[in-house]
Amino acid sequence: MRFLSIRLLACAVVLAMPLMAESQFEQVDVFTAGTEGYHTFRIPTIVTAPDGSLIVFAEARKENRSDPGGGDIDLVYKRSSDQGKTWSAVKLLDDPGEGWGASNPTPVTDSDTGKVWLIYNRWEPGRGTENSLPGTDHNQTWARHSSDNGRTWSDAINLTHAARDYDHWGANFIGPGGAIQSRDGRLIVPSARSAHQYYLTISIGGFEGQTSLMQAYALSSDDHGATWKRETLVKAQTNENQLVELADGAILMDARQGAGSHRWLMHSKDGGETWSDPVAGQTVTTICASIERYTLEAAGDDRNRLLWTGLMGPGRKHLVIRTSYDEGQTFRDEQTIYGGPAAYSDITILNDKTVGIIWERGISEGYQFVTFTRVNREFLKTGKQP
Repeated sequence: MRFLSIRLLACAVVLAMPLMAESQFEQVDVFTAGTEGYHTFRIPTIVTAPDGSLIVFAEARKENRSDPGGGDIDLVYKRSSDQGKTWSAVKLLDDPGEGWGASNPTPVTDSDTGKVWLIYNRWEPGRGTENSLPGTDHNQTWARHSSDNGRTWSDAINLTHAARDYDHWGANFIGPGGAIQSRDGRLIVPSARSAHQYYLTISIGGFEGQTSLMQAYALSSDDHGATWKRETLVKAQTNENQLVELADGAILMDARQGAGSHRWLMHSKDGGETWSDPVAGQTVTTICASIERYTLEAAGDDRNRLLWTGLMGPGRKHLVIRTSYDEGQTFRDEQTIYGGPAAYSDITILNDKTVGIIWERGISEGYQFVTFTRVNREFLKTGKQP
């Protein structure tokens, strides 16, 4: 009888094994430097369209790797209809003219209208963050939208005067990435402004060096993109930032630091119109990182989870993903995506609740590829790669 019980138990375990979740880790290069007519692809962002397809956007730098002001830059995109396994050929979204730069693609899906919005910047030839002047069109903010899941796009819409204090700010720049639609329908787009004086050399609290005078803020729309307004600046030296809605409806901004070792966190209880005093965030390499809502108890999930991707360093390498179970107060379960050269990253949640990460990857040097990685919840817990 005891032998039979053991045999039955063993059979039950074997039968149950196929039902156990396995760690999933899939990876494919979406853009490769030196191909498709461009020198380098940088600043990738990603969005899941209403039909479940994926759209990846990137700056396509024609002549070199330089930021806006240093060369001709187009905005391009690719689509995937098979959960990121394969991707379309490169498609041109915005070419503002010879020598111009198009930058900082920041997409968001409006679940009420089914439109995918893309907010981004344009820069006149030779102009970048450091030398764009107030009262000019050196720096501009534009938007496009798609009603067919990214297959076609509207004409460009000029948002410069809504997004930037035109007469007093030298430049503003969007995201990149991290725009959201809150549960009450508001579209909220992260941005940052640059004063005319771009850098200041300081020595304070053990830090000595240059710090930016940039400040983050949000651009919002309550009428599904018909009109947009600029909200108040945060009280920290911050620039590239992303947003996430918390379980209680507050908005959390996770922002790249202007100086020092840690990021800045700010909360808004009014949809991004005003922000709390900044508190120290995670200690990481100074770079654009990503934060995204993964699961929500109020939507029927087992618990609340936020996901975050960024670099552990030293310098621009070692991309990781972390999970927060306390709405961004702490992050744990760190898993390595890649230990080599890496840079900017962005997250989207696929319709099957797997996680898509788009990021900059290198082998012998940085920025050789824009890579898509897809993982599941089991990987987020175990980090096991097949």
